[in-house]
Amino acid sequence: MTAGGGTNLDRRRVLAGSAALLASLGAPPFARLAHAMTELPLDPPTRFNFEILQERARGLAAKPYVAPPVPHADLLETVDFDAYQSITFRPERTLGPGEDTTVPVRLFHLGRYFKVPVQLYLVKDGEAREIGYDHDAFTYKDAALERKLPDDLGYAGFRLMNEGAETDWLAFLGSSYFRSSGPDGQYGLSARGLAIDTGMARPEEFPRFSAFWLHGSGDDPEAMVIDALLESESCTGAYRFTISRPGDILMDVDAHIYVRKDIERLGVAPLTSMFWYSEAKRFEAADWRPEVHDSDGLALWTGAGERIWRPLNNPRTVRTSTFTDSAPKGFGLLQRDRDFENYQDDGAFYDKRPGIWVEPLSDWGRGEVQLVEIPTDDEIYDNIAAYWKPARPVRAGDALHFPYRLHWVSDEPFVPRSVARVVATRIGRGGVPGQERTGNTRKFVIDFHGGPLDALEQRFDVEPIVDAARGKVSGRYVVKVVGTDRWRAFFDLDVSGTDAVDLRCYLKLGDEVLSETWMYQYLPFDFPS
Repeated sequence: MTAGGGTNLDRRRVLAGSAALLASLGAPPFARLAHAMTELPLDPPTRFNFEILQERARGLAAKPYVAPPVPHADLLETVDFDAYQSITFRPERTLGPGEDTTVPVRLFHLGRYFKVPVQLYLVKDGEAREIGYDHDAFTYKDAALERKLPDDLGYAGFRLMNEGAETDWLAFLGSSYFRSSGPDGQYGLSARGLAIDTGMARPEEFPRFSAFWLHGSGDDPEAMVIDALLESESCTGAYRFTISRPGDILMDVDAHIYVRKDIERLGVAPLTSMFWYSEAKRFEAADWRPEVHDSDGLALWTGAGERIWRPLNNPRTVRTSTFTDSAPKGFGLLQRDRDFENYQDDGAFYDKRPGIWVEPLSDWGRGEVQLVEIPTDDEIYDNIAAYWKPARPVRAGDALHFPYRLHWVSDEPFVPRSVARVVATRIGRGGVPGQERTGNTRKFVIDFHGGPLDALEQRFDVEPIVDAARGKVSGRYVVKVVGTDRWRAFFDLDVSGTDAVDLRCYLKLGDEVLSETWMYQYLPFDFPS
């Protein structure tokens, strides 16, 4: 991700557009898929298992990086967004990875934004067969375009279809990005295999999944196993994704990373999202909708057990925030605001966008969750990244192992019952109405809900504990919002200058902590008069 973000923009638009187009097409029942599978060319079988893939990745890491060729690059440049939408995978060619799964699979065409083909394999009984390219596996609304596309292009990626194969729920397309529509069936933020040097002054390195092996799980006919080879200038990787849908969509990720050269900023389990504006600074909105974002905050569950909520910002310059931890229990980019009234968008459905929670499945040791926020002036740019950065330096020759589980959710999977959660953050002019106000004072209003607050009636001995890295805090108090089950904390911050101010706030009653910790990076701005 870079401040420009154009590639990310187009990747998101193409995937969303192609998904919408294919969703309108019919598909055969799965009973026909075994026959359909034979209609695509398959290479002779070769022995395959995950250990073989690990050894392949390890061996590649010991060799110099070779950038992948891009056949027909100039021609693919002409397959722009509109042209790409006109190309669809034939429903009757839908694949079944094996007899032990009922998950239909469809393939993506190459185009301007996805020029580098990936290798795709079907795995059964320890043998893998590569899927050969078939020009006729796609339909082309533009006959002239169809005639000029060669017969040796290859595939850009793939997606997993819902029962009946009319809509999809998971897609791998572009670099190491993958996305799920989540439990509410609406695409939003993305996950990645690995992030390298995100948000730094030099260009970001984008590792890519160059090959995939698709299996049935063997245990659950509605689950799948996807193995993937990751390659980049700085490292290689062997990834296994074990995917199931017991309610939320779960992905157990077994990531083995082999380092080619020193890496300054390695991002493990990276998440990528979009945040334009929220209720916090509604006057900065240039659009008619009250809020526009795929995610509204970063949630953290530290190794020490603290629950933290960090609302997202759309800063004026690239900013990286760090949250130091040891053996984290989890973190995620979430969409806590699920009220349609706060978005008013019945096309993008931001109220239905999934969140992603990262659950480490081993002790990750010391490190930090990093949050990168990049300026954006539109909803089409992915401008938010979050990931785990190990504290130990990453050196050439290292072999790293990170097992974790991705929860694609409408609500975080481990909701804290012992503390209330933050549900809204608002910023406005500080001071008291009718009294003189200074231009440097801002009022912060934070809504909390749930946990021990549910059992409390209105009282005035609940106190907000507020810390500010600089400036003067005043006017602190908490009230229960009349007619609701929310509690609202107020405080004023008087601060000069333009440097960011790190803020913390949580609620207490006597010695009892009532809420998670609200953490915010206030970026001083000129409030309209």
